[in-house]
Order: sequence, then structure tokens, then C-alpha cells
Amino acid sequence: MDRNNLIIYIMVLGTFGILSTEMGVVGILPQIAEYFNVSITQAGLFVSMFALTIAIFAIFMPVIFSKYERKKTFILVLTVFTVFTAIGAFVKDFNIALICRIIPAMFHPIYCSLSMTVAAEIVEPDKAQDAVSKVIMGVSAGMIIGVPITTFLASHFGYQYAMLWFTTINFIVLILTILFFPKIPGKEDSYLSQISAAKTGVFLISVLGVIFLNAGMYTGYSYISEFLNALTHIVGTNLSIVLLLYGVASIIGNWLGAKLLDRDSRKIILASPIVVSIILFGMFTVSSQTIPTVIFMVFWGLFAGIINDISQYLMVSAAPQAPEFANGIFLSMGNVGVTIGTTIAGFVVAGIGVRYVMLFAILVLVFDLILLFTRTQKYNID
Repeated sequence: MDRNNLIIYIMVLGTFGILSTEMGVVGILPQIAEYFNVSITQAGLFVSMFALTIAIFAIFMPVIFSKYERKKTFILVLTVFTVFTAIGAFVKDFNIALICRIIPAMFHPIYCSLSMTVAAEIVEPDKAQDAVSKVIMGVSAGMIIGVPITTFLASHFGYQYAMLWFTTINFIVLILTILFFPKIPGKEDSYLSQISAAKTGVFLISVLGVIFLNAGMYTGYSYISEFLNALTHIVGTNLSIVLLLYGVASIIGNWLGAKLLDRDSRKIILASPIVVSIILFGMFTVSSQTIPTVIFMVFWGLFAGIINDISQYLMVSAAPQAPEFANGIFLSMGNVGVTIGTTIAGFVVAGIGVRYVMLFAILVLVFDLILLFTRTQKYNID
């Protein structure tokens, strides 16, 4: 393996660990609620507050840290994740545990955004998109596969072991970074020169498109473990297996999404929220039947991977001259969407029941479809 590939694969593993830390708790909200003796909606703060923190800090942290040497920056981020996930595994107070989630979330966008930028910088220009897609695959794998791994550990060994899984994977990447990652200088682009991209109409509508695309997905997905537990009676190991199937399908979707965007970006951008809405309605309709629900979960996972590609494409194609800023906004607005979706789902779960999150997710996706249609019609960007 040549040096550039080694660097890329370390960053892929790093983004996998960091995104597992963020999204892995989606599958263990019932265990979190039980461990800290809080409600399921309070446990949902482990998702929504992490996402909200990323949404705020991703706007400026990647650009601020873009001028610093990359290895030192990555070591700093991975150290923060390792230390605070370890502390979070042993504290008994819910509020302290929540703080141990929020602090790493501040540093999350630095690693993920700069990883995409570094991947593009260290290879030849014609290989840049392929390199970036590998890092995005790490993001997708962490978001999706991290959930069943965490769910399995929590179901069989308890909440603390699930949290220590986050510590372990981040520590491994920290050691690999210290040992094998070369020194790569930062860039001196000013913050103001990069954020000038935010003034364009295509950038602003892309921001809204990414927010509500992710909000629709996570209105349906953020309480998926509770949905499958309560309605389909899929629990324990079976729940981990179903979420793993979803995750594997998502990785395939991540690969497929890049191909489809290259072939016809407009069609796949507009088709995805429509297809996902059909899938979610299917989930709502057959929620009491195991096999149909699992089939819908697999197709949902496939489009989750495609939509992750679409979200990144929408932002970077709107501001190709400012990659750190565009990737930071991709992470930020995606997490604004996660926060909105999780919040909507929390109100629905508390008010009328977990089954109805699917219908509210469809409403959000219909609104997003209007935004995406406007973008594709008004702005001719490939």
C-alpha cells in the first residue's frame, strides 16, 4: 500500500470512529433511558444535542483549523474523542454524560471536513473525487454500521461497554495517526474569502435542501430502535442484525450514489426523497409484520447511503472554490437536519406514538422535494 492510500484509509477509519460515536447511540436510546433513569425523549438528547453542537461548530471550526498542520489537528481531535467517551462510559449523572457528548461534538466537524479536503489534496486531480468518496464511505459506515455494533454491545453487555467501544475505535485511530500519518501543512486561505461562497443563491437553497433532506430521514430513523422494539417486536440480537442489514445496504448505496450522481445528478436528487417517502409509508403500513418491515429497512438503508452522497454533492457543487467551508457546511446543515428530525420525532413519540414518525417524515421529505426541484430547475450545476 502506498503512502497516500495509507493516509486515506486512516482517515476512513477515523471518520468511521467519529461518526460511530455520534450516531451509534441511535440504537441504544432505550438502554440509555434505563441506565440513567430518564425518559426515552430525554435519552434522545444524546443524539439531538450532539447534532446541534456539530451544526453550530461546523460553520467555522473547519475553516479556522484549515491553516494548522493536519497531523497535529487530527491528533487533537482524536484525543478529545478518546478521553471524553471514556469518561462518559463511567459517569452516573445524565447531565455530566451529556456534557461528555457535547465536548467531542465541537471537534467532530474539524476531522470530517479536513479529511475530505486532505483526501483530495494528496492525490492527482483526476483521482480526487474517488479519494473523497472513500472518506465519505467512512462517514456513512460510522453513521449506519456504528448503530448495530453499538446496539449489539449494549444489548448483550450493557450501556458502558457500548460507550467503551467508541473509546476503543477512536484510540486505535489516534495511535495509527501518531505512528503513520505524515506532517501535512495547512492552508492560509482567509475565513472571509471562503464564506463569500455563502452569498450565492444556489448555496442558500442547497443549505435548505440538505437540512430538510436529513430532517426527513432522521424524523423516521432517530427512534428506529424504539419503532422496531415496540411495533415489530424485533429486539436484542435480531435488532442488531436488522440494523446491520440497513448499514450494509447503506454502504452499497454510498457507492451507488456516486455513480448515479456522475450519470444524471438531477434525476437521482429528485427521485431519492420520493422513493424514501414510499418506503416510509410501507414501514408505517406493515410495522406489525417482521419480514416486510425488514425488506423495507434494507431498501431504506440503500437510499440512506445515496442521500448522504447527495447532501455532500449539493454543498460542494454549490461552492467548489471553498472545499473546507463547503464540507463544513455539509456537516453542519446535515446535523441541523438531524436535530430537527430528532426533535420532531420526539414530539411525535411523546404525543401520538412511535408509529407515526414515518408519516411526519414523509411530510418533511415532500417539503424538501419542492426545494430540490427549485434548485435543479433554477441552477444548472453538474
